[in-house]
Amino acid sequence: MARKVWLEVALNGSWTRRIQPRIPITADEIVAEGVACVRAGAAIVHAHTLDAGSGRQNADPDNCAAFMRGIREQVDAIVYPTAIEVPMSDDDTSRYATSVELARRGLLEWGVLDPGSTNFGIRHAASAAELRGSVYANSVSAMVAGIELAAKHRFHPAYACYEPGFVRGGAALHRAWPSAPQPVYRLMFSDHFTFSFPPERWALEAYVRLLELESPGAPWMIAGLAVDVLPLIPAAVELGGHVRVGLEDAPFGCARSNSELVMEAVLAIQKAGGEPATASEVRAAIGSSRAPRLSKKDTMSASRIHLTLPR
Repeated sequence: MARKVWLEVALNGSWTRRIQPRIPITADEIVAEGVACVRAGAAIVHAHTLDAGSGRQNADPDNCAAFMRGIREQVDAIVYPTAIEVPMSDDDTSRYATSVELARRGLLEWGVLDPGSTNFGIRHAASAAELRGSVYANSVSAMVAGIELAAKHRFHPAYACYEPGFVRGGAALHRAWPSAPQPVYRLMFSDHFTFSFPPERWALEAYVRLLELESPGAPWMIAGLAVDVLPLIPAAVELGGHVRVGLEDAPFGCARSNSELVMEAVLAIQKAGGEPATASEVRAAIGSSRAPRLSKKDTMSASRIHLTLPR
């Protein structure tokens, strides 16, 4: 029997159409592409909530709820958002406010929690200013706040591991809060940015070995930013991992659509001896108790949520 491989599609990211012209922006666009990708073989759908006018990332819980419900009303899928204002707040609780609101509405299965900080520089920069890039900062207190909320609200932390140290940091968080649901480790690669490794087998093997030492048996998937991970799929399947593709992760200016990327990933998974898992199979494998409910919409704004975290 073929091993079940989880396939996630990351539909947009915060790039805007200037950088990634084919990304969906509105909730209706996200729903249409999410449904098409699930029907093509994806079990997990990830999307950023974006302003319909500017295309810039925001933290609108109602927009997240609209595309999460819209997809699940048509297909069974794990749907989770990135919903954080940019630039990110230094307040540890505000960056998770939308996730908490979606969990309160009964919609959130997985939630973003990145266990570390890194520099986003450009590998082939034309100038010092371009090389400087930006710092993606997640303080220890912010990570602690995130894992506490995951434990309280029962969502699986989706770790984006931009450096090997993120694997260690994420494993340390889960050891300290074992009551939190099982994290999923996304092993991040890039050809464009200076973080992490290029999408090579030796790099994947290094990540996998580290994860086996830090959190044996934890689920992981290959992913990245401004990178094509399709050639790495055979190694990921062989080594026991899973796969994420989509226009958030693809090289900038990608000519392929999200559904085309999913279909190519499905073929690569099958050629490597795997078979794409369904959402129910992913839930069973990760220990999720049930799919989120779709009814009883609550329109309470995330800005009205007041959180008190243990110190």
